[in-house]
Amino acid sequence: MYVANTSAPEKRIQFHMKKIFIFLIVAALISACSMSVNEFLGIPPTVTVVPTFFTNTATDVPTLTPTVPSPTFTVTPTMVGQKRKTSTPASTPTLLVIMQMPSTTPITFVTPPPPIKGFAKIAISEEQFYKGKVCLPGAVNFTVQVADASSVSFVVLFVRFKSKQSGATSEWTSLPMQPARVGEYTHDLVPLEMKSLDYFENAWVQYQIVSTDSNANQVARTDIFSERLTLLECVPTPTADSAVSATPTVLAP
Repeated sequence: MYVANTSAPEKRIQFHMKKIFIFLIVAALISACSMSVNEFLGIPPTVTVVPTFFTNTATDVPTLTPTVPSPTFTVTPTMVGQKRKTSTPASTPTLLVIMQMPSTTPITFVTPPPPIKGFAKIAISEEQFYKGKVCLPGAVNFTVQVADASSVSFVVLFVRFKSKQSGATSEWTSLPMQPARVGEYTHDLVPLEMKSLDYFENAWVQYQIVSTDSNANQVARTDIFSERLTLLECVPTPTADSAVSATPTVLAP
């Protein structure tokens, strides 16, 4: 009777199974060498967050330089409570213009203003005079012609100083004018007659003329003549023989 021998194949199978098992163990060991402890033990890795640094580049802010325009104002007067009316002149005045030859700037003749009411003429002999008796002229003559001689009995000349630097004025000095002929009055003004003479140098002499009747009632009065007459300081120049020269030296105002 034949009995099959089955132990040899089983041994071969076991032998091959051992070889496979040993191969798996070796592979596992080789793999474990390249793994960390956490990976080998199955512990999940710790994630390390690396902060990212951002570099901010500063941007220059533009500087605004405002341009302020220069305003131009046109002043237009407004009449409150009144309505504007367009006036139509009754006639167009004719201006007399005489041209020189050759053609240059035209010369315009202007009609002189009418005489001051109540006076036919007011005249002065000088535009400037001097203090003292050395420099000439030392006086100025005023001549007045009244418009109605029958109604005027007296004519009074009022004078005062006005500083050319500050504009300050002195007190008025009243001087009666002397009758020369019918309707005409005159007066020679000298500096010593005026008040506050010592306080003003090279000043304007303002004047005003008033006419009255026999009862001292005013008949006519002029405006103030402000800057037509000047009183100057006289600074004599000594000559070689110590005599005083009559040539005046005018100080700067």
